[in-house]
Amino acid sequence: MWWETSRRRFLWQAACGMGGVALTALVQQEAEAEGVGRGRGGRRRADEPATDTAAAGLHHPARAKNVIFLYMDGGPAQMDTFDPKPRLTAEHGQPFGMKMEPTQFNNNGNTLGSPWKFQPYGQSGLPISDLFPHVAQHADKLAVIRSMTSAFSEHTNANYFLHSGSGFQGRPSMGAWVGYGLGSESRELPGFVVLNGGLIPPGGADCFGSGFLPAAFQGSVFAHGPQPVANIRPPAERQSAQVATLDLVRHLDRQYLEQLSQKDAVESAITNFELAFRMQGKVPELMDLSGETAETLAAYGLESGNGPTQVFGRQCLVARRMVEAGVRFIELTCPSVGSDRWDQHSNLKDGHEANARAVDQPIAALLADLEQRGLLDETLVVWSGEFGRTPFAQGADGRDHNPFGFSLWMAGGGVKGGTTYGATDEYGYKVVEGKLQIHDLHATMLHLLGVDHKQLTVRWGGRDMRLTDVHGKVVHEILA
Repeated sequence: MWWETSRRRFLWQAACGMGGVALTALVQQEAEAEGVGRGRGGRRRADEPATDTAAAGLHHPARAKNVIFLYMDGGPAQMDTFDPKPRLTAEHGQPFGMKMEPTQFNNNGNTLGSPWKFQPYGQSGLPISDLFPHVAQHADKLAVIRSMTSAFSEHTNANYFLHSGSGFQGRPSMGAWVGYGLGSESRELPGFVVLNGGLIPPGGADCFGSGFLPAAFQGSVFAHGPQPVANIRPPAERQSAQVATLDLVRHLDRQYLEQLSQKDAVESAITNFELAFRMQGKVPELMDLSGETAETLAAYGLESGNGPTQVFGRQCLVARRMVEAGVRFIELTCPSVGSDRWDQHSNLKDGHEANARAVDQPIAALLADLEQRGLLDETLVVWSGEFGRTPFAQGADGRDHNPFGFSLWMAGGGVKGGTTYGATDEYGYKVVEGKLQIHDLHATMLHLLGVDHKQLTVRWGGRDMRLTDVHGKVVHEILA
């Protein structure tokens, strides 16, 4: 009807210009909170506390409640970060001693030793590169996996694989699966937030999408800066008008539903706008760091003379605040350092040092802050790129993509710190012990959240779909 069309346009205009992605992640949040993942015991409502395993709809007691995923865009070199290889140093400049697999660009050179030294840290003696002097102080918190592999050697497909368990576009991101399986702990914020430091991964926003899950579970991308979502701060003179508008909309909606005696998309839109209104009150407060101490700001690097450190430091601090506010899954993307991400096909030393300088101090501060506040035990922190890099040179001073073996680490949330799992060969080229795939990482993350990855499924396309597809095993060796 003509009046229904006009009313829908009116409702859309009443959204007050909120960012579309952030709003979508709030659509039907309260309604979806009562949904049930296939094989699950039920997901609690947004305002219902998880008092025990059954109340939360978990398959087993959870060790973690939240996830912070530190995405290292481009693929850090494992032999330059957390997997020392003395043989590379001994044979630097010599012809490479193993068969070379086809690479992305094929201008392969000789063996390339790491420009950085490794030192043992902590009571565990965990070896960490000089690239990370701050993170190294938390060695006893880290579980380093040295045997991760990817099925893809190109950034876009590898990013889809890392984020969704599939190398192809359109599958739900791990953050969307976590939100769908566990629901939200906040009525004012999305359950899955992406803090964009300036570099969206190759593959774009589909890395954070909800795929065949309800759109309410896709990642909400927050931009860097004091206004992460467009028009999140409505003018003061419009607030009373906005409340009056919402009251009018509710009144019209009740009349409309009384006539039809059924729910429709309009009711979902109303829910969306009401949640967005609450978000307008919460997000500015969340992003306002004026209440943090000078010591905290300095620890995170917000007073650093290096701009990218300030950017990533703010992201890490906001991530801690989001954990406190109940955001379930938070992903951080890298800031621009003026060169190509961690993707150093040339100029390895300067490029990796610039990227490490941006993230090292903020990550260390995040780990220390979470621990000091008693949050690390229930917050799972994951550091990873989409693949690793070759032990032989690309050209003279770079490394090509390497999906055959790379390193990542996990901390907090039930992880056994000061440990390593798996191994690559003497060059750091291929996995020779404890080979893992991204499906195993996802299975382990869900396990720590109290979810059996084999039981969190959705019927779609004629089969029961899950984050780990038909693969995945929990890496019990790194669990506390």
